[in-house]
Amino acid sequence: MTSLWRARRGRQEAPERSISTVEDYAQALQLSLGSYAPVLGVQQSMPGQVAERAPSDLPGYAMLFARNPVIWACMVARQMVFSATRFQWQRLNAGRASEMFGTPDLRVLEEPWVGGTTQDLLSRVIQDADLSGNAYWTLVDGELVRLRPDWVQIVLEKRVFRGGVLGWRRVGYVYAEGGIGNGEPVPLLPEEVAHFAPVPDPLATYRGMSWLTPVIRETTNDDLMAGHKRRFFENAATPNMVVRLAREVSPEAFEKFVAKMDVTHKGVENAYKTLYLGGGADVTVVGKDFQQLDFSAVQGAGETRIAAAAGVPPVIVGLSEGLKAATYSNYGQARRRFADGTIHPLWQNAAGSFARLVQPPGGGSGAIRLWYDARDVPFLREDRKDAAEIQGIQSRTIRALLDAGFTPESVVAAVEAEDYTLLVHTGLFSVQLQKPGALDAPASTSTEEGT
Repeated sequence: MTSLWRARRGRQEAPERSISTVEDYAQALQLSLGSYAPVLGVQQSMPGQVAERAPSDLPGYAMLFARNPVIWACMVARQMVFSATRFQWQRLNAGRASEMFGTPDLRVLEEPWVGGTTQDLLSRVIQDADLSGNAYWTLVDGELVRLRPDWVQIVLEKRVFRGGVLGWRRVGYVYAEGGIGNGEPVPLLPEEVAHFAPVPDPLATYRGMSWLTPVIRETTNDDLMAGHKRRFFENAATPNMVVRLAREVSPEAFEKFVAKMDVTHKGVENAYKTLYLGGGADVTVVGKDFQQLDFSAVQGAGETRIAAAAGVPPVIVGLSEGLKAATYSNYGQARRRFADGTIHPLWQNAAGSFARLVQPPGGGSGAIRLWYDARDVPFLREDRKDAAEIQGIQSRTIRALLDAGFTPESVVAAVEAEDYTLLVHTGLFSVQLQKPGALDAPASTSTEEGT
C-alpha cells in the first residue's frame, strides 16, 4: 500500500511493508520521503493520531436529528432544496460564465450507483456535512462510494519553506470500515476523494465543522422543554401543588392519602377534575402554568437560534417565532435569503468538490468547469422571473446603445461588466442627429430604375 504514498511524492521507492494502523501509515510516509523525512515528518496532534482525526460526534448528532423536531425540520429543509439541482458543464468565455451543457462524462453524477440519482447523492452529501461537517466520496469501479465521515482521517505533512514550517500539506486520506483501528485501512490520494466541507473548522486545516456544534446547548434546552411539557401533561396539566395535612395524621394514613390522590388526580385523563379534600387538608399552588411562564416565547427563542445556525429562516420551516414575525407577503424575502445566503454557496462548494472525480471536455484546459444547473428547481422559480426581468432591461439597454452608434461588441461587454467605460463609438449617429443632406441619398433600386 505504500506505493500510494510513493506515487504521491514521486520519490525513491521504499520497501514494501505491512500497514495495519495509523502509526504504520506515518512510518510508511516517512520512508517514502527519503532524506526529507527528518525535516517534514507527519503531524501528530495527539499520541497515536495522525493529522486531523475524524470527528467522533456523528452518532450523537444523528440521534439529535432523529429525536429533535427543530433540527429535523431545518436539516430536511436544507436537504430538499440542496438536492433539487443537477450538475452540468459550464463554458467560461474570457473568464466569465457562459452556456451550460451536458456530456456522457456526467453520467457518474447522474447515476452515482445502481438505482441512484443525483438527488440521492446530494441528499447524502448535505446530510453528512450537516451532521459531521464533512462529506467524503470516492470513485470505485465507475460508482461513487460514500466514506462515512467519522471513519476517515486526513493525513498531513509539514510544509517546509525557507527553513521553517509553514502550515501543513494534505497528503491523502485514510479510511477504515468501522473506524480507525477496527478495520483494514484504505489509503486514498487527495485527487481520489471529493471532500465537501462547507464550514471550515477553525481548529483544523482541512476538516469541516457541523453547524450543530454551536447550538448543542440550545438543542439540550429544547429537549428539556419538550420533557417539561410531557411531565406537565402527565401530572394532570396543572401547576405544582402542595397538599398540607394536619399534624395528627399518621404516616400510614398519609401514604394512603397520597396514593389515592395520585390515582384519582394524576395524569392527563384526570385533568381538570374537581379535587375533594377531607378535614385538615390544605392545597397551595406553588408552580406556574405555561402562560405564566411565557413558555412559547422561551421555547421559540431557542428554535430561532437553531434555525439561524442552520441558515434557514424560521418562517421557511414554520417555526413559531418565524410565523409571528413574518407573513406570506414577505415569505419571498425569507426564501431569497435562504437561497442566496445558504443554498447557492453550498451548491458552488459541492460542484468544486466533485470536480475532482470527473474529467471535463477538452482535457481540463480551464475553459470548462463543473457547475450546478438550478434553472429547474421549483424553490427558485421566483428568482427565474427576476432574472428574466433583468435580461429584459439589459436587452433594452443594448438596443439603446446600439442606436446611439456604439459597436455591438463593446455594448455587450459594457452591459455584462456593468462598466460603461468599455463602450467604443463607431463615429456614426442616428439619422435624427444628422443635418439634412449630410449623407448621400441611398442608391435607387433596380425596381425604381425600371419604372
